[in-house]
Amino acid sequence: MSYELQALIGTRELLTVAAAEVPAARVVPLAQGLALIPVTSAVLTALQGDGVLRRPGGGAGPGRPADGFELRLAAWSKAGPIARVEARYFGGGGTQRAAVWVDGAVTLGPLTIGEFEPAPAEGTPISRALRRIGARTEEGRADEFESVGLGRHRSTGGWAEPAD
Repeated sequence: MSYELQALIGTRELLTVAAAEVPAARVVPLAQGLALIPVTSAVLTALQGDGVLRRPGGGAGPGRPADGFELRLAAWSKAGPIARVEARYFGGGGTQRAAVWVDGAVTLGPLTIGEFEPAPAEGTPISRALRRIGARTEEGRADEFESVGLGRHRSTGGWAEPAD
């Protein structure tokens, strides 16, 4: 079975304000007062970014400025922490990446875990990012990922579809 997610995660209030600037964005409530915006190709196009997580402050190479997507995340993070998360799994192996912006700067990551790499003791990149923005593991749940409900859909497209 596969799982694929590209999303922004923050408080419902923050993402509601952010989504008002991006007509293609849809805010989907999660548990613990959080929400996500599925990062679809339409959202990426609207933000004029290429969708690649880059090193904090430096872009993909020396002297490369941040793209429009990163600049928008930095601006939104002045009103509250916001995480950019990506996951791709198929047949038991996969990757995760995550970064968190707070007060206009990247404060966590980008963190990456590669295919078939064991999760570090401090948790997967997405769980660490969720923890940084205030999520907590609930009793009976494996981690923050499960606690906020990120297993509800198997794809970014599933999150982007209107609820029935």
